Parts: sequence; structure tokens; C-alpha cells
Amino acid sequence: MSDASVTYEVADHIATITLNRPEQRNALNFDAYDRLEKAFRQAVSDPEARCVIVTGADPAFCSGDDVREIMAGPKGIATPAGAPVVRHRPTPAAMAALECDKPMIAAVNGAAVGWGMELALYADIRIASERARFAELFIKRGLVCDVGGFYRLPAIVGPAKAAELLFTGDIIDAEESLRIGLVREVTPHGELMTKARELAARIAANPPLALRYMKEGLRRAAYGDPRELGAWAIETIRRLAATEDHKEGVASFLEKREPVFRGR
Repeated sequence: MSDASVTYEVADHIATITLNRPEQRNALNFDAYDRLEKAFRQAVSDPEARCVIVTGADPAFCSGDDVREIMAGPKGIATPAGAPVVRHRPTPAAMAALECDKPMIAAVNGAAVGWGMELALYADIRIASERARFAELFIKRGLVCDVGGFYRLPAIVGPAKAAELLFTGDIIDAEESLRIGLVREVTPHGELMTKARELAARIAANPPLALRYMKEGLRRAAYGDPRELGAWAIETIRRLAATEDHKEGVASFLEKREPVFRGR
């Protein structure tokens, strides 16, 4: 594996996209977001890829945004009032994942929290290691989720359970994620990638064109078009990012203390 923040490899018609910042628990900085988008775009255009696995370098799947780098802005340049940079359109990496027309498996090997849980939701099938943990932590930072939590989570676990996870920001373990239907199965940690590749091989053995149309049919039936919702989510995040509660959520996280929210 290279020293890139996200790697892309293909073998036996299976493309494996790996978040590769293990010391940061695969938290996403600007470089990683850009590389992740390019990896999904590459999977779409790659004639050798028929199925995609997305995973993280141990010990985590993805711990969400790299708060220190994202808050500093691109290339370390501070933004006005210390606000994070927020795009005025759906996150490009999210749209690239959602627009990937090949079956996608998330092999969740550890924490998948914040945008890391969003990334897992963009997959068609999720397999979890016994060490996996999931949480939509956005509410804890005074924000709303990206398009994944709104667009896919209710369809996967049901509206009431999705509301509970989004409103509380609670962390759930692998067994609870299996119970509520968030993941297909839970495996011993050392067997996770073997299980994911076995399933990917069974999928990749089928006709590539039919697979792509099958995925498109499932998307149309279950989810619809995410673009309008994604644009609303990003605009709402932009507004909330300027609030005192958001700044308190980030500060309390960095300072490892309980937050005090004031509704402004």
C-alpha cells in the first residue's frame, strides 16, 4: 500500500478503495476527500472493475472529518471567524460514491462515525468486523448530516430508528448494527476482507452491463434522486457552521470535555 491518503487497487475484477491515514483513524482531510472522489470516479471508468470494496486501514474504517485540518481550511489557510470551509453543493466525494454504477461493498473494520458512517451508507452492502462502531455524530457538533444520513439511512433501518440515530448521535456496536439491518453480517476481525472479497467475487462473476442496470434499478426504487436533498443539506451545514453551538461542539471535542450548548 502506498503512502497516499486513499489507495485504489484492482484484482480479479474487484476494485478496492482503502482510506489510508491509519494514525488519524482514517479521518478525512481535504486531500483525502479529493482522492476519495477520484477513486470512485476511477472505479466507474475502469473496464476491469465490476465490483467495488471500500474499507479503511486498521484500526478504523473512517472517523469522519479531520477536525483540525478541515477547520483550518484548504492548505492551512484559516477561514473567517474560524469557520470550516463548506461547499455550496453536495460533497463531491459523496456524489461520486452515489453515482458509482458498480455494486459497492463497505468492509467496515472499525469506527465508522460522522462522515465515515455516511461513507458506509453509500455502499450497497455493508459487512462489519466485530470491532465496528457506527454513529451519526453531526448533532454533537451542532450540524446536520450529509446526504447519506437523510437519503439512505431511513430506507435501510427505517425512519424511526434513523431519527433516533440522527437525533442522539449515539454510538452503536457491530451486533446492534446487525440487529437493525444496517449491516449484512458481522465477522471476526481477521476474516472481514476475506468475506468481503468472497461476496465481491460472486457479484463480479455476473455480466457487467446487467449488474450496472440492476444497481440503477435498485437505486431508482429505493432512493430516488439525491441531488436536491444533498444541496439542501450542504446549505444547512453552511449556516450551522457559523453558529456558536457548532464552535462549542468542535471546541469541546478538541478539549475532551462536555459541551455546553446555548441555542445560538
